[in-house]
Amino acid sequence: MQEKKSGRRGFLKGALVAGAGAATGAVALITSTESEAQTTGPKPASAPGPSASMTAAEKMGSSAGSAEAAAEASGHVAHPGSDFMVDVMRAADLDYVAVMTASSLRGLQESLANYGGNKSPEMIVCCHEEGAVAMAHGYAKMAGKPMAAMLHAVVGLQHASMAIYNAWCDRVPVMLMVGNIVDATKRRPGVEWDHTAVDMGASVRDMLKWDDTPGSLQHYAESFMRARALATTPPMEPVMIVTDGELQESPIENRQALKIPKRVQVMPPEGDPVSVARVAKALVEAKNPVIVADRLARNQEGMDLLVQLAESLNAPVIDLYSRMNFPSNHYLQHSGRKAELLKQADVILALEVGDVWSLVNRVADIPGRPSSRTAKADVQVLSISTSYLYQKSSYGDVERYLATDIAIAADAQTTLPSLIEAVKRAGGGAGNAAIAARKKPMIDAFVAMHESARQRAMAGWDASPVSTARLCMEIWDKIKHEEKWSLVSDAQFESNWPQQLWEFTEFKQYIGSAGGYGVGYGLPAAAGAALACKAEGRIAVNIQTDGELLMVPSMLWTLAHHKIPLLSIMHNNRAWHQEAMHLQRMGVRRDRDPTTWRVGTRIEAPFIDYAAMAKSMGVWAEGPISDPALLGPAIARALAVVKSGLPALIDVVTQPR
Repeated sequence: MQEKKSGRRGFLKGALVAGAGAATGAVALITSTESEAQTTGPKPASAPGPSASMTAAEKMGSSAGSAEAAAEASGHVAHPGSDFMVDVMRAADLDYVAVMTASSLRGLQESLANYGGNKSPEMIVCCHEEGAVAMAHGYAKMAGKPMAAMLHAVVGLQHASMAIYNAWCDRVPVMLMVGNIVDATKRRPGVEWDHTAVDMGASVRDMLKWDDTPGSLQHYAESFMRARALATTPPMEPVMIVTDGELQESPIENRQALKIPKRVQVMPPEGDPVSVARVAKALVEAKNPVIVADRLARNQEGMDLLVQLAESLNAPVIDLYSRMNFPSNHYLQHSGRKAELLKQADVILALEVGDVWSLVNRVADIPGRPSSRTAKADVQVLSISTSYLYQKSSYGDVERYLATDIAIAADAQTTLPSLIEAVKRAGGGAGNAAIAARKKPMIDAFVAMHESARQRAMAGWDASPVSTARLCMEIWDKIKHEEKWSLVSDAQFESNWPQQLWEFTEFKQYIGSAGGYGVGYGLPAAAGAALACKAEGRIAVNIQTDGELLMVPSMLWTLAHHKIPLLSIMHNNRAWHQEAMHLQRMGVRRDRDPTTWRVGTRIEAPFIDYAAMAKSMGVWAEGPISDPALLGPAIARALAVVKSGLPALIDVVTQPR
């Protein structure tokens, strides 16, 4: 160990000499790209300190004198606390950590690179903290396990707050690691004071399930594993561990005394048998039962269980698309008939539905915002949800309160097996004549619904700009024969045409919606989902809206840098069209010029060349394409690039929705 220590000090001493030469322009510098090209593999845990690609000024600080530099060099630490933190992250089964490089986490980042060899977890480099957290959000939904994101202190946390809120509203586990220097006497003047906080979690605590600021390495291990367990226990939410700079950089006093708790998977709560039996009885006795699923399924098992329940009742299913809950080609998939079915229902079963009130009521978008009943006065509303177990009061994602007839505080997927059995005991299944009689009408209505969608999709088929139905069908034509594929973007901005026209039969074929509707989620979340898809050879498809891409465009670079295969097809309507519709409505309502909706909502003068943007960051791209006849061949070329293991983007000029 003494030899390694001397070698490292010698390297640092040599760096001072190189710094003197660099000041006169005598030293040829190696670019980061060239340095990566010369690297044959990850550095071993015993690799010496700073990379040869760094200048001496970067190594020691450009303003540091020789005496100060020598003093800093004497502060050698063989086994820093951040090495142990890497061990904790591995024990938590984290494969990846999204990183926006941060001085407050410099010790941990160095340990991940050198001690950990940048493997399990591997750092995924992002250029904005919002993108880092949104990427972890998308990864968790596709991989079924959390990803971490490292954030730089106060300012990094503020950048990331929108993405944290999306993950909160979407009930997704994200592991957040935020740097801080707790002991004020240890902070260097200036930046370190500006970027620290007495209570780092205060600004985002209402969108976290739990946070902690460990004061020792043992505390860190226990808090981190507690956070991992809480994040992945329904209702799943983001958690945050404040990672102190002193803990990262100070030496480990006694590694043998530190213990990492084992990773625990907490069993989700199941509904109590008496209440479940009451729900089953109501469903079996109903004439027009309707099942509504929101954030229900966590995996293929959840989707299969919902199919079993629906078939045992021949009850139509309305999927709200926050998750992939139900096959699109099943005769009981009737999401397109939502308003009609809810109006006729005598029993509504809501499974992990975030907004139960709106299933039976509406609010008119006119001055005064009057509300009215849309369902039968005597309809029974039954709810099974973990939302009853945990809420925060600051934000409105709790939605309006509805006093349901039966409310079960439990995880709906975990409760489904016992509910299916209870339905059978109550007389459900094919043997029930009334239930059996519903099958043919359900099939007929399903066929009519899809025929209507096909007819509507034909409208403007050859129009330019390209219709959203044509856009979605051209994509489907190219991916439908692939063995594994996933739509890793929210389809609501394409009027859910994929759900109407594609065949979704597997849980992982759709990522679901964004959660808090925060703009900026789309591309980073798609990138995170694509990272998970890459591990299993699944084609990841992203229908990317234009305004949202502008929020975190640097994610294109992350895709290229890490060779994450993602097929992005731009839905480029050259506007923030959601807001355009609102302004049109305001203008008409006030008897004013409705054509002024373009002011502040159109992305024009100049139009943005998204293909050029993607190419500038290393992503293969084509476009803009406005002729629908050119779209299919372009998608085929892009798909070939993605199948080779690289990202690709097609810029398509489209109609609004």
